[in-house]
Amino acid sequence: MEYKICVYAIAKNEIKFVDRFFNSVKEADYVCVLDTGSTDGTFERFKELGVITKQKKYKHFRFDVARNDSMALIPKDADICVCVDIDEYFESGWSKILKENWHEGVGRAKYRYTWNFNPDGSEGIVFMSDKIHKNGAYKWKYPVHEILVPCDDRQFEFINLPNIQLNHKADDAKSRSNYLPLLKLSVKENPLDDRNVHYLGREFMFHGEYENAIKMLKYHLSLPTATWADERCASMRYIARCYGYLGDEKNQEEYLKYAILEAPHTREPYLELGILYFNQKKYLDCAITLEDMLKIKERYLNYISAPECWTSMPYDYLSICYYNLGDYNKATTALVNAIELSDEKRLKENLKYILNLKNSKKFIVPDFIKQI
Repeated sequence: MEYKICVYAIAKNEIKFVDRFFNSVKEADYVCVLDTGSTDGTFERFKELGVITKQKKYKHFRFDVARNDSMALIPKDADICVCVDIDEYFESGWSKILKENWHEGVGRAKYRYTWNFNPDGSEGIVFMSDKIHKNGAYKWKYPVHEILVPCDDRQFEFINLPNIQLNHKADDAKSRSNYLPLLKLSVKENPLDDRNVHYLGREFMFHGEYENAIKMLKYHLSLPTATWADERCASMRYIARCYGYLGDEKNQEEYLKYAILEAPHTREPYLELGILYFNQKKYLDCAITLEDMLKIKERYLNYISAPECWTSMPYDYLSICYYNLGDYNKATTALVNAIELSDEKRLKENLKYILNLKNSKKFIVPDFIKQI
């Protein structure tokens, strides 16, 4: 059976991304875009490209309503629906992979998603996303950080397609100011939904409302449905950050240790605790913490994963710790490992300095040795 694919999206003032988006999704049989009030030519450009499009303005915007309205544009004979944002783009060949792996009984598909990129062009946060679904079987829920939920009690299979790659390169200048009120609305509507409680706590932190963030994130940890260790660990890390911003390093350290106990398989809390010790000039504590972190070899692909844990950063901090502890051999090893992950000039200069120090004929012999 030849399955038909429809890519659908919502858009508002995305003219700078329209052509990149379209060129990556035109492998689909249909492309549908609901414009929610663009004034920069986005709507007109999609019409020029032959996209199935409609414009609808909202007095009180919420993402779930807009996405559900966008689904009304999907042709009835489309089998597979792919929800994509306009600032995202697929790498070529994705539709062929999707059609070859889809079969009767499948309801959802996961694919590899790069949420952001580092300044050097390498991948930042990477996880498996799941916005591919069977036509007519799902709808969107929640005002923001919306998710797909089944329309009825039918049971469908989930398939993993890691060879499908979707990239996200956003407009950093675009405001996310509507996220906070929408998350407040979401939690008001569903106060026991642990996922959006966690997101609201994080959003309070982003907005500098640290006391509110701590209160909301602690509430998240208290919910009986908040059982995913990685997300609980993230809430603890965010609580720690807020305490740090408030100048309370004691509680900052306590919650980072708590986060390690919650998810000892993840690098993130170790790195944050190590940096705290480093800033306090507790170099031995920092070194012990980072060495424990580096024993973790598996990177879990989820939205909470911090890319800096897998860069040269931990080895960089470790090298400085060992230098300050007087262990030039371990400082050298740490720098070599850092340079394997980064060609930063400073790292190379640090290595050269320590090697010269180790090999220097002017190495100072302590007086107590001379007196033996």
